[in-house]
Amino acid sequence: MSRVKLLMTWDIQQGRETAYLDFVTSEFAPALIRLGIELVEGWYTVYGDGPQILMGAVAEDVETIQKALASQEWQELKERLLEYVTNFSYKVVPATGRFQL
Repeated sequence: MSRVKLLMTWDIQQGRETAYLDFVTSEFAPALIRLGIELVEGWYTVYGDGPQILMGAVAEDVETIQKALASQEWQELKERLLEYVTNFSYKVVPATGRFQL
């Protein structure tokens, strides 16, 4: 079994920064843990083009992440996140232990 990484990117809606931060820390991160996915990194773009936020989360194997992403809880969590962000996208890649895009 090889660990896999869920890479997610988005931009925070203007004026929603405080509510977004509350949601991510109190609901989003704990829900991912319940799904078997652990947040391991978060990057905030201060200058330049590209997504404002890049978050990386890992799971023990591809089956865990596939099950999580197919779950109703993930669908609801993603819908809640979209109340605070735009340009949301994600992909699953093998975890290398290094910075990944």
